[in-house]
Amino acid sequence: MPSIFTGTSKGQRTIRHLSLSGLFVLSSASAAADADLENRFPQCIEHLESQAIEAGVSSQTAGEVLAGAEYLERVIELDRRQPEFTTTFADYLNRRVNSDRVSRGRELLDQHEELLERVTRKTGVPAPYLVAFWGLETNFGSYFGKMSVPSSLATLACDERRSQFFTEQLIAALRIIDEGAIPAEQMEGSWAGAMGHVQFMPTVFLRHAVDGDGDGKRDLWNSLPDAMMSAGHFLQDLGWDGDYRWGREVLLPQGFDYSLADGRRLPLEKWRSLGVTDAFGNQLANEPIEAALVVPAGHRGPAFLAYKNFNVIMGWNRSEFYAIAVGHLADRIAGAGKLQNPPPEDMPALSRNNILTLQKALNEEGFDTGKPDGILGPNTRSAIRGYQSENGLVADGYPGDTVLNALGVDLTSETSGSDT
Repeated sequence: MPSIFTGTSKGQRTIRHLSLSGLFVLSSASAAADADLENRFPQCIEHLESQAIEAGVSSQTAGEVLAGAEYLERVIELDRRQPEFTTTFADYLNRRVNSDRVSRGRELLDQHEELLERVTRKTGVPAPYLVAFWGLETNFGSYFGKMSVPSSLATLACDERRSQFFTEQLIAALRIIDEGAIPAEQMEGSWAGAMGHVQFMPTVFLRHAVDGDGDGKRDLWNSLPDAMMSAGHFLQDLGWDGDYRWGREVLLPQGFDYSLADGRRLPLEKWRSLGVTDAFGNQLANEPIEAALVVPAGHRGPAFLAYKNFNVIMGWNRSEFYAIAVGHLADRIAGAGKLQNPPPEDMPALSRNNILTLQKALNEEGFDTGKPDGILGPNTRSAIRGYQSENGLVADGYPGDTVLNALGVDLTSETSGSDT
C-alpha cells in the first residue's frame, strides 16, 4: 500500500495536511507541558526536599544540594527522545566489540592484574568480565558523563512521566552525598543519573557499591578498586555462577527447528542430541547445565547458547544485545578470536513505524503481537515465528525481507504504520 505522504490525489493531500496539523498540535502541547514543568520546578524542589528529609536524608544535605539543583531542559529532551530506527545486531556488536576496545581491554587486564584477581577471589567474577563491563559502560573510564546528577534527577523527578522512579533515585543520590562518598558538585554522570566507572544508578550504588581500597568511602568516580569491587559485588548479588561462562557461540544443523529459540532452557545434553555443536563443529561439553538458544540476527546470523550468567548480565542491562556484547568482549579480552559466523551487515534497520505496520499486519493475520507499540519484543517475535511456521519459512522470529514483503512493510517509506 502506498504511503499517504507520497500520494498525489486530493484526498491523500488532505490526509497529509491533517496529519501534519496533528503533529503540530502534539508538538505544541508537548512544548507547553515542558514550559509548565520548568515554571513549577521551584515548587517541586520544595516538595522533593521534604520527601528526602522524611526518607532520612539530613536536612543540611537536602537543603543545600536541592537549593543548587537546576532545571535541565536537555535532560527532558533526551528522556523524550525515542530512537526512530532500531539498531541491527551487526551495528550494535561491531560498535562495541572492535579491535581497539579488545586491545585496550587486554592491556588493562594485565595492568590491573593484582586488583582484578583480588576481586575475582572475593566475588567469583572472572577478570575479563569485569573489564568488559568497564569497557562497555564508560570505555574503560574515559567518559562518565558530564551532567550534574542532582540536577538531572531533580528534573526527571519533577516530570510526571516517571516521577516515582526518579524521585527514588534522587533521594538515593542525596544519601550518597550524605555519607560522604562524593561532594554534590562533583557528582556527575549520564543524563539519567548513572554514575562512575561502571555507571551505577544511585539505588544500585546504595545496595551494591563497596569500599575496595579501604579508605572508608565508596567512590566509583576516583577509585578503580572501589569500582571494580563494586561491579563484582553487584554481579555476585545477581547470582553470578563462577563455575561457568556466560554462554558460547554454536553451530546449528541443517533444517534446525528455530522455534526452539523462544527462550526455553534445555539441558546441554538435549542441545547435543539436536545436533548443536560448538562454533568449530565439536561436540558440546557433557555438563549438567541448562541453556537457552539465542539467535539475535535470525537464521543467517550467529547462534548462541546462553547459560545462567547470561541472565545475570541482563540483570545489569535488560538487553540481549548488551549481554552478548559483554560476553563476547570478555571472551576476546581473554584471548578468544572473532565470531565464526559474524552477523550479516545487510539487515535492515527497522523504524518504529515499520514495526507498527508489521505488528498490525500480524494481528490482522491472526498472529497476536498484543497492542502495537513499535517495539520488537518477545510477543512480536513469537507472532513472527507463528507466521513463518504456517507459511513454510524458517521460524526464527526475525523479520527478514520475505516476512516484511509478504506483510506489506515498506522499508522505503518513513511513514509506514501511520495511524491516519
